[in-house]
Amino acid sequence: MNVIKRLLICVLLALPLAAASAQTGPELSSRPGNVLVMRGLDKVTARTEDFEIRIGEEYRFGSLTILPRYCRERPPEETPEIFVFVEIFDHRPDTGETVEAEDERIFSGWMFASNPALNPLEHPVYDVWPIDCRA
Repeated sequence: MNVIKRLLICVLLALPLAAASAQTGPELSSRPGNVLVMRGLDKVTARTEDFEIRIGEEYRFGSLTILPRYCRERPPEETPEIFVFVEIFDHRPDTGETVEAEDERIFSGWMFASNPALNPLEHPVYDVWPIDCRA
């Protein structure tokens, strides 16, 4: 009886340690990236372009200004996914200046590489979606 009690106590004490190590493993291998790789499509000319943007820096694609705020890639042991938070502004056709008013921003939200249609940019000329997130 003492052996069974000791074994049960050892198992009960080991469970929280195993759970804690399982939770910290993926988080350590999944860190936010510094560079976002996106693909842009010009619907008029049917040309695509891949471009890299550092987080927090602007990139000009056609009449769009793309400003990535955050990107993360899941660790290899989980289902592959890249998700980014990005803001996109359109330039005014008459002046060429960036629209910076918050209520006139054309996109602000999360985009997912595995499912671009989940939260797409709705623009008559351009499509953009994330491809990769690099450290």
